[in-house]
Amino acid sequence: MNNISIKFANNQKTVTCPYGTKAIALIENFGIPSSEIAGVRVNNEIRPLDTSLLMNAALEPVLLDSPDGAMIYRRTLSFVLAIAARNILKNDGIYVGHSLGNSYYYTFSSGEKPKDGEIEKLLKEMQRLVKEDLHITFKYLSYEEAVEMFKTNNQTDTALLLEQRSSPRIKVNECSGFMDIYIQPLLERTGLLSTFDLLPYEDGFLLRFPGIGKGKTLDPFKDERQIFNVFSEYKEWGRIIGVRVVGELNAKIANRSFKEYIMIAETHQARMMADIAQRIVERKDEIKMILIAGPSSSGKTTSAKRLEIELMVSGLKPIAISLDDYYRGKEETPKDEKGDPDYECLEALDVPYLNEQLQALYRGEEITLPVYDFKTSIKRKNAGKKIKLESNNILIVEGIHGLNDALTYSIDRKTKFKIYVSALTQLNLDDHNRIPTSDNRLLRRMVRDSQFRGMDAAGTIKMWSKVQAGERKYIFPFQNSSDAAFNSALDYELSVLKYYADPLLRAVKPSRSEYAEAVRLLSFLENFTPIPPQYVPGTSILREFIGDSEFKY
Repeated sequence: MNNISIKFANNQKTVTCPYGTKAIALIENFGIPSSEIAGVRVNNEIRPLDTSLLMNAALEPVLLDSPDGAMIYRRTLSFVLAIAARNILKNDGIYVGHSLGNSYYYTFSSGEKPKDGEIEKLLKEMQRLVKEDLHITFKYLSYEEAVEMFKTNNQTDTALLLEQRSSPRIKVNECSGFMDIYIQPLLERTGLLSTFDLLPYEDGFLLRFPGIGKGKTLDPFKDERQIFNVFSEYKEWGRIIGVRVVGELNAKIANRSFKEYIMIAETHQARMMADIAQRIVERKDEIKMILIAGPSSSGKTTSAKRLEIELMVSGLKPIAISLDDYYRGKEETPKDEKGDPDYECLEALDVPYLNEQLQALYRGEEITLPVYDFKTSIKRKNAGKKIKLESNNILIVEGIHGLNDALTYSIDRKTKFKIYVSALTQLNLDDHNRIPTSDNRLLRRMVRDSQFRGMDAAGTIKMWSKVQAGERKYIFPFQNSSDAAFNSALDYELSVLKYYADPLLRAVKPSRSEYAEAVRLLSFLENFTPIPPQYVPGTSILREFIGDSEFKY
């Protein structure tokens, strides 16, 4: 029998084992308790513990408390919940919705509210499945067998998703006689799911899980009502328009009706922005400043420009102020834990000077806006345009800290209107597998970085975790303080982004640590039929990332 060599990257240990050995048979060599390991990296690709090793490889543990391990944990929780629903809800099913903090929102497939005791029964069934410590396996089915199996089991959304696939074999996960399409690795057994809960919420319930880095602790639930309402409204719109899942989007592309759908999606988004503008116009005698913030690649810049146009239609004259021009400079910027300049923190901005200029504007004085030169990163110059607030002017301030009142501490809250912008896609892959909104934004960022900043996909992936850490610290805690939330997602956009992102991701080599994320995103994009970019309108938010926008940035 042929042998292969396995190197354990965390301790430099090397062992020789037979070809085809399962990764789980070797994890004791990590020197880490098996209960802390969610999966393995095999030559920088994240794989289940059941993986057969077929070549010489470097092996790394994926810890449960790591970001990658946390996602494996959550996917496995969703999988076990689907099994529990099959066992308990004989004449109904469950439908996964959006995330809400450290929770996923679920509804019943019938559209009915959970009856008394049903959520408790689901929770007890999940606890039973966990206590039994059932083995979760992955295997391949023939294409025809998989389609027939999903149709027979009434998993019609999953069967529809396979219409985009052309592989002769389909990978599935299986446990306790239940099968679901393999999207990403799951835990090797249900007994590792030590911490979770089900909580009644609105017309459904929340599947709750620990936050990243929180170990086995469930933080108290923090309601995010405004974000929930935006998601719910968009989800209802998707249901009405007939595009709830990726398979339905792919069907529109296949039958050539996607052009009309693009126009409908763009018009719907424009109407949402017009509604926000109308709220501002109704308070034009009171509101003097609009603050716009949101996570990376949420489309804040284009959103601000479209809002300007909507306000101009109503007779207002917006004046844009960029917070980037208030950076203190490299030498005065606080350092992060690694000793590098922390350009994300509030203290990186000259907040007192910003407030001094805002106060002058409110008094009716003329000011000269600063200009910060990012090429030199030395210091700003007071060399910008001169502005003055007239009766029909309104300030638009866009930047990462816009929702934090500490940014504009000297300005009366009543004169400020705060808008939270994010790409909150309502699309699911199928009834059990959701699309993380962060994936939508990461793909936007990756394409934009390639188009305009000369950065490859590996570079974008490498810095993404730091970007997300900044969002959790400086943006998400303030999202509920906004006066309005604007959803910049366009549910057809992932089919367009695939056109650009697919070759970028394929260029990431297995020798790079970012390869695992590249493989995951390629697997995700495999579910989408591409849409050529020429069908995207010039005023679309998507143009901010793919180029050829009719707006000037």
